[in-house]
Amino acid sequence: MAQINVTGLTFGYEGSFDNVFENVSFMVDTNWKLGFIGRNGKGKTTFLNLLMGKYEYQGSISSNAYFDYFPYEVSEKDLEKTADELMEKWKNGVESWRVMCELPKLSVDAELLYRPFKTLSYGERTKIMLAVLFSGDNDFLLIDEPTNHLDMEARDIVKVYLSEKKGFILVSHDRDLLDACTDHVLVLNRATIEVQSGNFSSWWENKEKQDAFARSENEKHLKEIGKLKVAADRTARWAEKSENSKIGFDPIKENDRSISTRSFIGAKTKKMQSRVKSFEDRMNREIEEKEGLLQDIEETIDLKIMPLKHHKERLIECRDLSLRYLDGNENVIENLTFEVRQGERVFLTGANGSGKSSLIKAILTKNANSANSKAMDGVVGEYDERINAPDRKIIGNMEIFGELSVAAGLKISYINQDTSHLKGSLLQHAGRNNLDYSLFLSILRQLDMNREQFAKNMEDFSEGQKKKVLIASSLLTPAHLYIWDEPLNYIDVFSRMQIERLIEKYAPTMLLVEHDVRFREKLSSKEIVL
Repeated sequence: MAQINVTGLTFGYEGSFDNVFENVSFMVDTNWKLGFIGRNGKGKTTFLNLLMGKYEYQGSISSNAYFDYFPYEVSEKDLEKTADELMEKWKNGVESWRVMCELPKLSVDAELLYRPFKTLSYGERTKIMLAVLFSGDNDFLLIDEPTNHLDMEARDIVKVYLSEKKGFILVSHDRDLLDACTDHVLVLNRATIEVQSGNFSSWWENKEKQDAFARSENEKHLKEIGKLKVAADRTARWAEKSENSKIGFDPIKENDRSISTRSFIGAKTKKMQSRVKSFEDRMNREIEEKEGLLQDIEETIDLKIMPLKHHKERLIECRDLSLRYLDGNENVIENLTFEVRQGERVFLTGANGSGKSSLIKAILTKNANSANSKAMDGVVGEYDERINAPDRKIIGNMEIFGELSVAAGLKISYINQDTSHLKGSLLQHAGRNNLDYSLFLSILRQLDMNREQFAKNMEDFSEGQKKKVLIASSLLTPAHLYIWDEPLNYIDVFSRMQIERLIEKYAPTMLLVEHDVRFREKLSSKEIVL
């Protein structure tokens, strides 16, 4: 067991307006299961890279621990190799037998180690990397968002696996994972950093209490400051009036006053001025005590959405639908029947590769010939429907059997799980998608994106910031149906709660793929298992 001591850490990227960390100090234990929490862009991944020695910084980070980082880097050339060939590159001195001992705990067949890495699914790659990561001795492991792109089954396996381990920092925005796998939290607040015992839920409960207390204290100080200002202003006016009457008087109107009264008035004025100074000192103390009370409160602004009302109640209908790609031999979807009605929030669930994104693509492509459909960056495929048999159709590069109906004139607002198409400036993105640029930037600010990011090209954004661009674009697009494919990958906890409140309030019709358990449980009105 060792400690990691961070003292006076200051770091900023070259060319950046603000430092990511400014004179930060804290201590963590390498025996902890530490959850790392914070807004997108606050510096979680940056801090992990500082521990790995990738950047120069001011201050000190002292520890005897050896750090290892997930995910491992995989180049295009590496994709042609097997995991067995790559693991020595990932982790020096790794022993294959130790990796093989970890694989069964992750429900992975050792045979996967000898397949080309490019043929493995996201879930299989993640599990193999985690097995390599935990195959060393006395390492303090830095795990950066391990469950992104994983289906529910794979997430549950990873969750159980990590819950039985210790000695790591886990960066995640998945509240369920943080609750199951951590016994301490390291939190990047707005202005401070705190380390606390417990998991996400216990920290969040404490934070809500602390925020309520801070707001109450702030209100109390504001009222006291207001009272002191009134009293000081009144006393100052009295003092000024008294001072002005010290010199000169009308002996006829003020026959009870003589020149000797001047010293009495002067003493009275001095006393009043002393009282004003006392009020000002008390005000300064109140203001000083008020400062910093609200610095760490996460004030999330309620977002808005503009759902449209369609003349039909049923927007999408599938009857005995089977789907395969033209270059494939097997059906991706088999005999699927479901419908999406107005006001429903339908979640598509199932293992990776079960056809969730393919079904969404078929719906979007089917709808693409409508003059009223809304084309967004990232919508793939062109409409090309040919009837080859009574129950067989070709849509884009997919072959469909059965019935897939999309309401005529349906406007769809779509979030793609892939962000690689986001290139260029925010202004260019707004122009391509017919978005009001000012409103677009306003929503990004409400999602807590810093103004400094607005001057950058989207290629330089973090994955979380790219996702916020897609979410803001979708919210600004009036639509009958919102199709969101894994919208919350890389999105911070606070923004997830913000989006939950939005959907609860405006109740748009939605078809979603999302593996965040808390999000789905809170919002789902129907679940379709593929």
